[in-house]
Amino acid sequence: MDIFGALLQGFAQAITVSNLLWCLVGCALGTAVGVLPGIGPAVAVAMLLPITGKVDVTASMIFFAGIYYGAMYGGSTTSILLNTPGETASMVTAMEGNKMAKSGRAGAALATSAIGSFVAGTIATIVVTLFAPYVAEFAVKLGPPEYFMLMLLAFTTVSAVLGKSTLRGMTALLIGLAVGCIGLDQISGQGRYTGGIPELLDGIEIVLVAVGLFAVAEVIYAVLYEGRVVETQNTMSRVHMSARDWKRSIPAWLRGTAIGAPFGCIPAGGTEIPTFLSYAAEKKLTKNPEDKAEFGTTGAIEGVAGPEAANNATVTAALIPLLTLGIPTSNTTAILLGAFQNYGIQPGPQLFSTSAALVWALIASLYIGNIMLLVLNLPMVGLWVKLLKIPKPQLYAGILIFATVGAYGMRQSSFDLVLLYAIGVIGVLMRRFDFPTAPVVVGMILGPLAEAQLRNAMSIGEGSAVIFLQRPMSVALIVVVLAVLVLPRVAKRLSARKLRMQAA
Repeated sequence: MDIFGALLQGFAQAITVSNLLWCLVGCALGTAVGVLPGIGPAVAVAMLLPITGKVDVTASMIFFAGIYYGAMYGGSTTSILLNTPGETASMVTAMEGNKMAKSGRAGAALATSAIGSFVAGTIATIVVTLFAPYVAEFAVKLGPPEYFMLMLLAFTTVSAVLGKSTLRGMTALLIGLAVGCIGLDQISGQGRYTGGIPELLDGIEIVLVAVGLFAVAEVIYAVLYEGRVVETQNTMSRVHMSARDWKRSIPAWLRGTAIGAPFGCIPAGGTEIPTFLSYAAEKKLTKNPEDKAEFGTTGAIEGVAGPEAANNATVTAALIPLLTLGIPTSNTTAILLGAFQNYGIQPGPQLFSTSAALVWALIASLYIGNIMLLVLNLPMVGLWVKLLKIPKPQLYAGILIFATVGAYGMRQSSFDLVLLYAIGVIGVLMRRFDFPTAPVVVGMILGPLAEAQLRNAMSIGEGSAVIFLQRPMSVALIVVVLAVLVLPRVAKRLSARKLRMQAA
């Protein structure tokens, strides 16, 4: 009943005219961002971070949440019509959705995608509502040793999972940790790694790094390496599902949600695994030979419905580790963590007690946003498709101008602009050589917090690191960290050995 009462209070705050307007704008922008190929939600949130500095914190968070789940809805449009997934989450949708579009069933593919996203998003929001407070309640009991190990778990999971190479992920994390150390020391007040530049005494703004690494780097990379791609668009058909489509989609939506939600709750990072698992499950569970024959040929509707539901369930449930533990599990949640910190709010166990009104208004806005997105996506899909006609040069120029003006507006500092473009160039090099960018943001945000918790833990242990082995929860987290690092390698070697034995 406490949860229900808190949620009702959240709705009371979320349905104010200004907050509803911010939610609508966020959902519309998110959908537009999702539709435009190559511009993901992380880029959009990073680009808009500077301009919301003067906006009320609750409205700002509702706005960013709208972009966050709106982009997941919109991404399916590009995948189905252009076979160009804007996010890795939409890769599986493109596999079957584009084949459906080529067979003249683009409308059915878009409809099952939008409705499946709504169903999965709503169920996952109920999961967030019911379980997040209990996770936070448990986490409040943790001390500095456990907090430090939680930060270490965040570093490990984000570095090991986001990106193809653990070594590259760890390198990116170390860059983020190094950048996080720039500025005044938290305890002694001495300047660190400033190189005698006064502007660096306050540290480097997380917003600047986010905008540089995501928005500026994305534009420069697109201009340098992706400017010559020729895209062909499939024709639109009426957004409509037949009775048979409904019969095939409903079980796929529910299975996709059941697969995606647990992956969002654990700090395992990314939507690739649950969406591919959902696709594999649908392919295996489809019994009708006619329906099974559609996979990979004319396009099976289950191959769109399941993965889209899994995708949206994962991104919504990912708010649990973000809000309760302060652990981001993707690029976008890392930027959202930066948005919270921009307002002086630290997501974690204390958030539900120190900023309860904000959290419950945010959760309530997820329910409202899901309904808004269904209304925006089904009847207005023709309008979103028209966005695909925007010429790439004008689109990328607009993003660059927006990012530059926003970054300059924070402190009116020309030094910030030099830093912004320097970070952008670094972002291009990282992307070119396949270094993930999310660990940089995570390291920069959580690095100073981890340092503070490590110092506190060592003080409790009177200078001895044995304190981390004397607390059961701390030991359990050490085991989890080692498992994240070791198990994937063991599984990979066993798989390779099995293949060699089969070949022999």
